[in-house]
Amino acid sequence: MDAMAFPFSAIVGQDEMKRALLISAVDPRIGGVMVFGDRGTGKSTAARALSALLPPMLAIAGCRYNCAPEEADRCPDQCGSRKTAKVPVPFVDLPLGATEDRVLGALDLERALGRGEKAFEPGLLARAHRGYLYIDEINLLEDHLVDLLLDVSQSGENLVEREGLSVRHPAKFVLIGSGNPEEGELRPQLLDRFGLSVEVKTPQDIEQRIEIMRRCDAQERDAAAFAADWAEADAKIVKRIARGKKALPKVAMPDATLEDAASLCIAVGADGLRGELTLMRAARAYAALEGAKSAERKHLRAIAPMALRHRLRRDVLDETGSTARIDRALTELFG
Repeated sequence: MDAMAFPFSAIVGQDEMKRALLISAVDPRIGGVMVFGDRGTGKSTAARALSALLPPMLAIAGCRYNCAPEEADRCPDQCGSRKTAKVPVPFVDLPLGATEDRVLGALDLERALGRGEKAFEPGLLARAHRGYLYIDEINLLEDHLVDLLLDVSQSGENLVEREGLSVRHPAKFVLIGSGNPEEGELRPQLLDRFGLSVEVKTPQDIEQRIEIMRRCDAQERDAAAFAADWAEADAKIVKRIARGKKALPKVAMPDATLEDAASLCIAVGADGLRGELTLMRAARAYAALEGAKSAERKHLRAIAPMALRHRLRRDVLDETGSTARIDRALTELFG
């Protein structure tokens, strides 16, 4: 683990956010995590800490697109003859001011001007393939970049056609966004693409705030020593993720749990069927993370707010908020 990254296990509180990130690590198909909350509540710290925990992945050595061996025939670099290597899972930041060329990729000007060759320079989406794409203050992202992300997240591919170039490459990644809702709302089309949505708040417990200050101070004084202090705890999380990923295909999904998921979505008025599908996948991933052999009602209850709160229509007659509506429905349905 990078000694400069804040250890995941050292993050104080914010249990729902940490649970959502771990679930996304066990099953990336869930669709990423959106974290809403106040500034300075550890949103980006937790995302970066998680990426440092993930075991390396097998990729074609030197591939600019992080292609897996089975993707070699789809790689623009024609890298099928190369050897494979274990590489870190990518964690790519997408800055708010990024240009379209930087995100999608563009003509390699150095080769074009120096050698007169038309060559493609991969963008951030290529670098994030099979890893994580992190966007802080995603609710402030420009509309044209939001449109690009929607297209790529739906297709799993990035197609670039410009300056006489036509390049298509795989672009599948876990999207992690964070933002303060007071600074602007996220477009519904993009919000719907996130599997899980988490709300984080500034801690109001004095002891918890003191402990946060202690740990931040220790990390700032000696990051390497602080990481060493938490290395054992982080290693346990690495093993937990690995066991969860291995167990995931074998975790049963009983009809009773599916019925619970459908009943809950009807009760809260969730739009479409993404709610049920996300509940099913997230409950199974959480059960795998917990070492359970089947996804039960208790797993469904634990992940229901994060799977559904961003899929509810606003009720002008109910000011309690999405989370309270889900909690109320859970109590009414399941006691």
